Amino acid sequence: MEAAVVNLSDTREAKLALRIAGAPAGAARADAEAQLYRLLAPRVRRYGQRHLRDDHLAEDLMQHVMALALEKLRANAIDEPQRIVSFVLGACRMTVTDLQRSQRRRDEILQRHADELPMADIHVAPRLDHERVARCLERLSERERAVLVLSFYDEQPADEVGRSLGLSAGNVRVIRHRGLHNLRRCVDGGRRVAA
Repeated sequence: MEAAVVNLSDTREAKLALRIAGAPAGAARADAEAQLYRLLAPRVRRYGQRHLRDDHLAEDLMQHVMALALEKLRANAIDEPQRIVSFVLGACRMTVTDLQRSQRRRDEILQRHADELPMADIHVAPRLDHERVARCLERLSERERAVLVLSFYDEQPADEVGRSLGLSAGNVRVIRHRGLHNLRRCVDGGRRVAA
């Protein structure tokens, strides 16, 4: 029985990549990019979940790799755009390898210098005034408060919070970071920074 030969140029991903490669900015390129993103991003996220075993890191991997792929396609910097799936898989492998290598280095440094690191005395650390935290939460913008509550009280990942609030996962992370900063300033007695 003969094995079926797949022509890489005939796949949907390849056709989209060829439409994007070096094309001028416009609605047609944006549409092709959106379609390619919808096809490949879930695969990249699953790759990250399998190899990094962390949903947040997998989400970051997805955003990084897809941004890289689209940037390279726009600049016509991929020699064979029809091999976009192979390019994305290779970018996943290299990024995950770099992340794991960095984590190993950090672990080795911590292990080597563990005795020299100062340890916080849990009895000296100040306890939070729960009423002050509640008041400060009320002072946050409605969006910041919603993101913080869903993220930390309901323990939802950024993509679920984003779906609940109609935001992208990247926007959720930015709002969460800003909200934590504003909450910390308020609890510490500082003035809230305008959102």
